[in-house]
Amino acid sequence: MKKIEKKGDLIPIKAFKEVTEFHGHVCPGSAIGYKAAEAGLNELKSSASSDEEIVAIVENDSCAVDAIQVVTGCTFGKGNLIFLDHGKQVYTFYNRSTNDGVRVALKDSFSVDLLAPKLNQLRAKVHAGNATDLEKEDLQNMVQDVANEIIEIPYKNMFEVEHVEMEAPSKAKIFKSVKCSKCGEMVSENRTEILNGELVCIPCFKD
Repeated sequence: MKKIEKKGDLIPIKAFKEVTEFHGHVCPGSAIGYKAAEAGLNELKSSASSDEEIVAIVENDSCAVDAIQVVTGCTFGKGNLIFLDHGKQVYTFYNRSTNDGVRVALKDSFSVDLLAPKLNQLRAKVHAGNATDLEKEDLQNMVQDVANEIIEIPYKNMFEVEHVEMEAPSKAKIFKSVKCSKCGEMVSENRTEILNGELVCIPCFKD
């Protein structure tokens, strides 16, 4: 990918409460994903993807990805959400209409620990079952406050944002289903393996 320079103007995006409704609870991770999605759409000067116009490439499977699905409209089902298991807070967004790409990487200077130094300690206590009711309430309030604070931070203060030239990701393909010769269950043809000259699903092949 080759870096290029562009500028974008802020555009309206879905409210964070819609992310919370989808994700199930408020957390700093979903707030980070919300800001990453805001950065991507803003830099691409694009609204959310109704079909496959926008592609999101995410390098982790954290809470942040739920926010990216809600805000950008990129989903596994549509084939325009691509998961790379790198364990990094890095997100790349691509606009098929303009051929623009933008890479959004969380800065090492940003840390939830700096916003709420006691958050992890209190969370560990609650998860261990050693917290009082007051401490549980304090944790909920702290998480809400941190998420709210993250939402208000300009995304360029949180992320390294780089416009990039990149090849257009392949569009989603529909494959026919075939019957696994071992377990008898239907499986997408492109996810089969050959065992003793017959098509089998991946679990059966591993067994």
